[in-house]
Amino acid sequence: MVERHPWLDGISHAILVLGVAIVAFPVYLTLVASTQSAQQIASSAPLSLLPGSHLIDNYRLALLGGETSVGSRFPAGLPMMGVSLVMALTIALGKIVISLLSAFAIVYFRFPLRQMVFWLIFVTLMLPVEVRITPTYEVIARLGLLNTYAGLTIPLIASATATFLFRQFFLTVPDELVEAARVDGAGPMRFFWDVLLPMSRTSIAALFVIQFIYGWNQYLWPLLVTTDESMYPIVLGIKRLISGESYTEWNIVMATAMLAMLPPALVVLVMQKWFVKGLVDSEK
Repeated sequence: MVERHPWLDGISHAILVLGVAIVAFPVYLTLVASTQSAQQIASSAPLSLLPGSHLIDNYRLALLGGETSVGSRFPAGLPMMGVSLVMALTIALGKIVISLLSAFAIVYFRFPLRQMVFWLIFVTLMLPVEVRITPTYEVIARLGLLNTYAGLTIPLIASATATFLFRQFFLTVPDELVEAARVDGAGPMRFFWDVLLPMSRTSIAALFVIQFIYGWNQYLWPLLVTTDESMYPIVLGIKRLISGESYTEWNIVMATAMLAMLPPALVVLVMQKWFVKGLVDSEK
């Protein structure tokens, strides 16, 4: 039996509030800085903790680009967010589709060296991205895919982790369900589409959230394969905003950073229920 004490509840809530404050305070400072002028941020006085009066101007420049009052030119953030959105969606959906099909083939099809194929996929988890990045870049360059969406996304859509997770889930599906589908005349793809896919929807939702954020936050690979500013994702664009001018207008940079946080945060909020259920669902 679990006993509840009011003072323990108070301590628990205090710890939770403290944790939220530690995580949220830098975000709040970013928000405050994005509403102030560059002179206010650059001044020697401590940064004000109250929002400023330049919110509309700063976010307009961050979204649409243009020239600031001190002569600095900023590229539009909206096209960069579009590139990041295409990258994130393509990588997330591509990883899920490929992982589902590869796990389905490994579990339900009998072919020579089936286990070896699985372990070869699994071993790739031990290779960090940096080990594979030079040969991968060479392949993309020879195929002429630099500064393209294909070059940005195709090398990142294979996922051994997702394949392993779907394989483990498919192994828990009762053999009786497979036999019943076979008796009813369902072929392999019909069984996959009508039975396995609906049963996997919570796992798919959880992986989509994780992989969307992974694709949105990509920096190193876009840094290598893009030289055209029209193909910069928002994360790379923020870095260029910081290093591109001798005088950095941090208010616009902070406004761009706040805009860059919105799509991943929105995905997490919209899919929070499915995400949590996909991670802790005990019925699988």
